[in-house]
Amino acid sequence: MFFSYCGVKIHYRFSGKGKICLFLHGWGQNCKAFSAIEQKLPEPAWLAVDFPPFGESGEPENWTLFTYANMVISLCEQLNVFSCTVIGHSFGGRVAILLAALKPELVEKLVLVSSAGMKPKRKIKYYFDVAKYKIFKFFGVMPQNAGSDDYRALPKSTKATFVSVVNTFLEEYCPQIQAPTLLVFGRDDIVTPLYMAKRLNKLIKVSKLVVIEHAGHFCYEDRPIKVAEILSEFLKEEK
Repeated sequence: MFFSYCGVKIHYRFSGKGKICLFLHGWGQNCKAFSAIEQKLPEPAWLAVDFPPFGESGEPENWTLFTYANMVISLCEQLNVFSCTVIGHSFGGRVAILLAALKPELVEKLVLVSSAGMKPKRKIKYYFDVAKYKIFKFFGVMPQNAGSDDYRALPKSTKATFVSVVNTFLEEYCPQIQAPTLLVFGRDDIVTPLYMAKRLNKLIKVSKLVVIEHAGHFCYEDRPIKVAEILSEFLKEEK
């Protein structure tokens, strides 16, 4: 199914009736990212969206993290979804944090799986690379390996969106979250390391952290049965 937001075609999947799980995938993934655990959860209905430019959605131009969050809110309003459990992985976690902070009535419960959004600890090499990039850019000579793999894989029209998203940090929004929150992180995650999980746990008042052993950034793929069990227990808990 499709709808349009800011002139961009948005693809989504919507199934079932009753309490809804809203799945928000990570950067470079699509709305089928959580397929391994969708059917194992107790909630009878779910909604999953393809974040532009991934899956079957179109290409965004100069979108920000707030544009993505507002797009999800618009989709929920169109589908008459007024309350749900939001499950976000990595980039989807960024969007989920904003939804919970700025639209609290929409988010009954929040699950952040290897969520991004915390400012990373930088090494000296990072600042050196940034300075080198700016010098090359000033002289109009761009090195072929500039930027991350995710950045280089994007079409030119979406690169500004990516830069905006990864440089939007959400520490100030976390204390505003009222929904009971479950943090699920892989012990071996090097993309969103455990220090980010612990920071989220400290900033979000009603939150608990579960660390999945022998799992990395895609812990729901590395340990799908374990993650599904943990999520199911959380969803069954009374608020």
